[in-house]
Amino acid sequence: QVQLAESGGGLVQAGGFLRLSCAASGRHTFSLYAMAWFRQAPGKERDFVASISRSETTTYYADSVKGRFTISRDNAKNTVYLQMNSLKSEDTAVYYCAARGSGIYKNPYEYDYWGQGTQVTVSS
Repeated sequence: QVQLAESGGGLVQAGGFLRLSCAASGRHTFSLYAMAWFRQAPGKERDFVASISRSETTTYYADSVKGRFTISRDNAKNTVYLQMNSLKSEDTAVYYCAARGSGIYKNPYEYDYWGQGTQVTVSS
């Protein structure tokens, strides 16, 4: 199993930036997990944001964040990041990181482990 803890959320003005971090801990080696970020706004479903393969060779992004957000990971630090630039009010949501054993998917039901989430609020 793996435990995930997000950090880095907060309040930012539109056009600003934030970097989210997700630290992993547990029995298994972090590099064995594919990782992803999802977000959920009030009253809405949990939406895919970005994902990254175990070796960092493959990344996917939602169309809504492509060109603005960057997912990366540091396997030596057991951490995955989400750099968010040019933030918009519609990016306001709770952001969650998630892990699964292999393969990167956009469906949240494909992921086995989740963090508690971190709130990102973008003021216009």
